Amino acid sequence: MAFHEIRFPANLSFGSVGGPERRTEIVSLSNGHEERRSPWAHSRRRYDAGMGLRSLDDVGALIAFFEARAGQLHGFRWKDWSDYKSSAASGAPAFSDQVLGYGDGVRKLFQLRKSYQSGPARYWRPIAKPVAGTVLAGAGDVELHEGQDYAVDLGTGLLSFAVPPEDGAKVTAGFEFDVPVRFDTDRIAVSVASFHAGDLPQVPVIEVRL
Repeated sequence: MAFHEIRFPANLSFGSVGGPERRTEIVSLSNGHEERRSPWAHSRRRYDAGMGLRSLDDVGALIAFFEARAGQLHGFRWKDWSDYKSSAASGAPAFSDQVLGYGDGVRKLFQLRKSYQSGPARYWRPIAKPVAGTVLAGAGDVELHEGQDYAVDLGTGLLSFAVPPEDGAKVTAGFEFDVPVRFDTDRIAVSVASFHAGDLPQVPVIEVRL
């Protein structure tokens, strides 16, 4: 098994259906109350790649991509059009979008992450597949320059600073990102007649843990 650093055609993922899922274990007690817990620290995303197909050429591109990944064997990148950048959906990423941590004068490596907050609750999502050329970073509210002040590992989402940020300096970043996924099936069934009638094949895709 390997991960192929290639993105599923973005024009085919546009229009797909999917999003995050959680796993919650619920125990009903004899007094009517419930105990709830989750074995997952992070959500996992699922999509249906078949929903983005609009022509037989799209079907051909999907099958070629599926065969090159050997079905479920190899992972790949996926653009989730509903959630693919550090900023608001209507804005452009900025170096101050997300707080990665605070400098201590020694630490050079910081993991890209994205915050999801509602009320007092907050979830930090690790970002492992940033998009090349989109990562902006800063320290102490000052924007820095990629290649000179920092480098980013596009395969892990680790940000490496040439000089450790000063003690107490807020480290921030803005970026676009992909979701690491694999096909969740070893079979694609397509009927030309059904496709023309509007019956799209189901092609499940699931996020993989890295």
